[in-house]
Amino acid sequence: MKREELISKWLDNNLNHQELEAFKKLEDYDDLVTLDHGLQAFKNDEYNTSKELKRVLSTIKNKKAASKPWIKPLLRIAAILAICCALYYYTTTLDTTIQTEFAQKTTIELPDASTVSLNAKTFLAYNKKSWKNERTIELNGEAFFKVAKGSTFNVKTKAGKVTVYGTQFNVKQRDHYFEVICYEGVVGVTFNSTLSKLKAGDSFLIIDGKLIAKEKEETLAPSWLQNESQFKSMPYKEVLAEFERQYNIVIISENIDKNQLFTGSFTHNNMDLALKSMTLPLHITYSKNNHTIILKRD
Repeated sequence: MKREELISKWLDNNLNHQELEAFKKLEDYDDLVTLDHGLQAFKNDEYNTSKELKRVLSTIKNKKAASKPWIKPLLRIAAILAICCALYYYTTTLDTTIQTEFAQKTTIELPDASTVSLNAKTFLAYNKKSWKNERTIELNGEAFFKVAKGSTFNVKTKAGKVTVYGTQFNVKQRDHYFEVICYEGVVGVTFNSTLSKLKAGDSFLIIDGKLIAKEKEETLAPSWLQNESQFKSMPYKEVLAEFERQYNIVIISENIDKNQLFTGSFTHNNMDLALKSMTLPLHITYSKNNHTIILKRD
């Protein structure tokens, strides 16, 4: 069997035992394997390494005028070029991701000098390469944004999209919960294909698919930036979920209506004080067992 046929069948993983042994005896066997391994290391969904290798080999085949000793150098050059192309494509299309864990917060600076503060258990992703043309962020969790002036700035969540030009706002998207609070400027919120515009102090809140009316926001920034969670007429289940995120703890509730409304707050740096703040107003008792808290009605 000809050398080119052996290589083609090898690329397609279609060699029988005898053909495989013949392939291993090719003079440039080691270079072919090295080239294939190099390409595989940087393979992604849109980069077909087998097709690229076949293209390189076809180019070499067409250069019949070249003497045989030039095959190995050409293969090495082809390998380097293919790997560099794959590496460039891989690194420039890869998103930058930031993720906070339980009881963790962080603040990052975006390529345009905008800043984002991430609350506990939050995921954020954006692409540096396309940032100048499209300032778009994917968010799952809660974050406070200070956006520098410039082109349209988009925050995409599973529940809806937030669009601004230069402002300060907070976005919270959790299970069955979607809230946007505008602290400065104007914010556009798209939910179920409907656009709502918020001015400073306005809020947009969806809980379990229902739009909830809220009073005007008087503060200049969300309370969680100061390590405190504040709630006003909020379902108790949302209070418990936030407590779990801030303290990396599991809460078990017994005979408690988690849909009852709660108004109050709790600190993020003193668990005992926080527990009292969220249980005493509702006459709930609690007990602790390792990383579990059990709540009971008095």
